[in-house]
Amino acid sequence: MADTKPVRLGMIGSGFMGLTYSEAIVSQVAGAELVAVAGGRRAPALAADYDLPSEPTVEALLARTDVDGVVLATPDQDRREITEKAAAAGKHVLAEKPMAPTIADCDAMIAACDSAGVNLAVVKTERFRKITMKAKALIDEGVIGPIRMMRTVSAFPLATTRELFDDRQWMFDQAGGGLFMGMASHNTDFLRWLTGREATRVFAQASTFSDLKAPNLSVMAQIEFAEGIQAHMWITAELPSPSLPSSEVRFQVFGRDAMFDLENFEFLELGRGDSWERIYEPERFDYLKEPKSPIRLFPHTGVVQEFVDSIREQRPPAVGGVEGRKAVEICEACLRSAQTGTAVDLPLSASP
Repeated sequence: MADTKPVRLGMIGSGFMGLTYSEAIVSQVAGAELVAVAGGRRAPALAADYDLPSEPTVEALLARTDVDGVVLATPDQDRREITEKAAAAGKHVLAEKPMAPTIADCDAMIAACDSAGVNLAVVKTERFRKITMKAKALIDEGVIGPIRMMRTVSAFPLATTRELFDDRQWMFDQAGGGLFMGMASHNTDFLRWLTGREATRVFAQASTFSDLKAPNLSVMAQIEFAEGIQAHMWITAELPSPSLPSSEVRFQVFGRDAMFDLENFEFLELGRGDSWERIYEPERFDYLKEPKSPIRLFPHTGVVQEFVDSIREQRPPAVGGVEGRKAVEICEACLRSAQTGTAVDLPLSASP
């Protein structure tokens, strides 16, 4: 039986995504309330925006008796430690993507939450967008036939990357997953979700071509999935201007009978017979100027709503720690392959 009381959430992290999830909880999510904010230099201002208390430390927020769960909008290298502390305090956890920089960290997070009997969910917005759900339906309903090949690209110009790093200095930290995992953890999870198959082998190259002191800003990987499905993933944050059109989050899936081409924020097109048909165009919004737009918030709201519902219904979350780990695992396999110059078989062990 579902609990009828609202789930009381604490926000850990006060940057752009902290704002995103705070607004989603306050204005969009049913059965939840935001009660406090901690973490980051902007925490007092974010808390004030919603007339909430700002706790001086993460530990102080976790000690609150009116907090049932926490949302971790923090750098990925901090999430293992915070998750372990949250689980020890009996709080449910929703972790941003990538879940953590390594599968060893992911395993520790899963173990801590399992031991404490609290839910661990991971942000996977690609599963909650209107356009991606329509693409998934093309597969599930047999429109394109069995999947044979896939291609995904997430590409940004170097000028944009410089601006991003100016605001997010923590992305230079070698202990984190960096921009590569921040981007690729979306792509790898979506490929798994689309196919319903696990990756079995990865071969990748990784480089940073620019002068930015950050690792793996450009990665190309060939990924083999079960039943021989072929996939290619290209992640880069250092293209020259004007960059590539329609390449921010692009997926192309080729089946036996048809194919589709998807760009998250622009179009979903179905190719079959002798022609292409545009079957969906998402609503438009300005990502930077309209951070609280309900259009932008829709997939984030879906993520938080599922987390809240899992707590109220006393069940495991639909996208839990194991799912988050598997996305990280493919990313880690890419980096191991690039380091060794050899193909890497999956599943991985926690130690190379």
